[in-house]
Amino acid sequence: MLLVRGRAAGTALTGTLYEPDERAPTFRGAPDGSAPYTWVCDGFYEVESGGQVQQIGERELNIAFEEPLPRGFETRDRAVDAAKEHVRTQFVRIGVDAAEVALEVRRAGAETETETEPEVEGV
Repeated sequence: MLLVRGRAAGTALTGTLYEPDERAPTFRGAPDGSAPYTWVCDGFYEVESGGQVQQIGERELNIAFEEPLPRGFETRDRAVDAAKEHVRTQFVRIGVDAAEVALEVRRAGAETETETEPEVEGV
């Protein structure tokens, strides 16, 4: 299992990438079991009122969360690329510049983390 995390404006978002030898969660809308890689991550966006109040950088925003977005992929590279894009997109949806999002990919349970975007080879 790989974790894909984006950090920006004082907050973070982490999604999970299940690999072929792992059992991805099953729930309504989840991809069928034939996809070797399954990405699951929340989506969120700013709302006028309601939602959950979050401090994002210098701004206080009302954030609404969507159901997790499960997606299936045939290759690890496509899955990791899509996961990174999904995480960046969530920050852009609340007004954070995509270039400000620091991404990391690491194996779940790994002790060390990086603040940059490392290669996933050997992860």
